[in-house]
Amino acid sequence: MSNAGDGLTRCPWGVSPEVYRDYHDQEWGRPVRGDDALFERLSLEAFQSGLSWLVILRKREAFRKAFAGFAIAKVAAFTEDDAARLLGDEGIVRNRMKIDATIANARAAAELAGTAEGGLSDLVWSFAPEPRARPKRIADVPAVTAESTALAKALKKRGFKFVGPTTAYAMMQAVGMVDDHLADCHVPGR
Repeated sequence: MSNAGDGLTRCPWGVSPEVYRDYHDQEWGRPVRGDDALFERLSLEAFQSGLSWLVILRKREAFRKAFAGFAIAKVAAFTEDDAARLLGDEGIVRNRMKIDATIANARAAAELAGTAEGGLSDLVWSFAPEPRARPKRIADVPAVTAESTALAKALKKRGFKFVGPTTAYAMMQAVGMVDDHLADCHVPGR
């Protein structure tokens, strides 16, 4: 456990730089609900695949601007011209497969509205595991769980792309479905 000179004990990854510290202290692991909010987190986790989360955090506002605030209905209506525009946007990660996946995922999320699943938020949260004790060490934090594997499978079945079990678990951590702050971390548990 580490601190940033402020006396607060944090998970080691959340100490620095400041953008990590702010994300760790104010957002990561806090419950997030709502279709558009979860669509944003799922999209950013997919863009992060193979990259540093720091890259994504530093480009987050550009992503929000480029993807219409991650409003599902707006992104679902994106055309090939929009995809081409995004490929030219230096503010975001310009990966054609990830851009296409984000648009496809918006369309899949739009189709969930009004179904038995009740929308993206309800579907995603239906895979939340029972609360468990916080891990003591980073080595105790899993990269994949049975729940993240099942969530990834359910999303893929509904047409989502770039949502493997590791990406699904990272999203579960980010949106507070699991609490993987370390046991000694100052951030309150859920």
